Amino acid sequence: MKKILNIAHRGFSGIYPENTMLAFEKAVEVQCDGIETDVQLTKDGVAVICHDETLERSTDGSGFIKNYTYLELSKLDAGIKKDHKFSGCRIPTLDEFLDYIKDKNMLINLELKNSIIQYENIEEVVIDKVYKYGIQANCIISSFNHYSMVKCKELDNSIKTGLLYDEILYHPEKYIKYVGADALHPNFQAVYSKEIVENIKSKNIDINVYTVNEEEDMINMISLGVDGIITNYPDRLKDILLRTNI
Repeated sequence: MKKILNIAHRGFSGIYPENTMLAFEKAVEVQCDGIETDVQLTKDGVAVICHDETLERSTDGSGFIKNYTYLELSKLDAGIKKDHKFSGCRIPTLDEFLDYIKDKNMLINLELKNSIIQYENIEEVVIDKVYKYGIQANCIISSFNHYSMVKCKELDNSIKTGLLYDEILYHPEKYIKYVGADALHPNFQAVYSKEIVENIKSKNIDINVYTVNEEEDMINMISLGVDGIITNYPDRLKDILLRTNI
């Protein structure tokens, strides 16, 4: 049986402040197979890592990332909202993350946060960084904006892309062929039967589900035979995979 990948969602975000270098370092420490993270662009065009388009939930700042320069963003605290003991963590740049992860031989899932804000040329910016750090063989770019995934393929057909979605799609293995992507990244609740997974895998399409945090759901996804599980708790998933010998 093919190994199921343990992919840390925004790093080890269950315990540490999401999308910070600390969360990425801790994910590597627990020996996960990959890291998923989110890319946005600042006012001055710097690719930064943050999930929300706005700053309030995960930092001590407020407003939209797109309205700040990177110098302004770099002064914000991205750890204090998780716990005061994490005070001092910052919003990383994409360069900072990729420079750290480039030699770790891990899957790198870069989600473009362009389904709400249409960041101009974010596809070109991210693909350039992928090549700059030589991670193209281990990287997959994903988004809820499937037009953006088509654009990535138009820019470079060799770049792997993944389609994020929440809905229960009818025959997603047919839709992905139309879009021309490489993998499906559904909300795990949209994958409720073995038939759905088997239909997808019969077309040689990878299926990586998000965000699976409870042991019961992890076990269910393993039993369905998905290719990757994106989780806030890579330590928890690691233990379960070891117990099930996968």
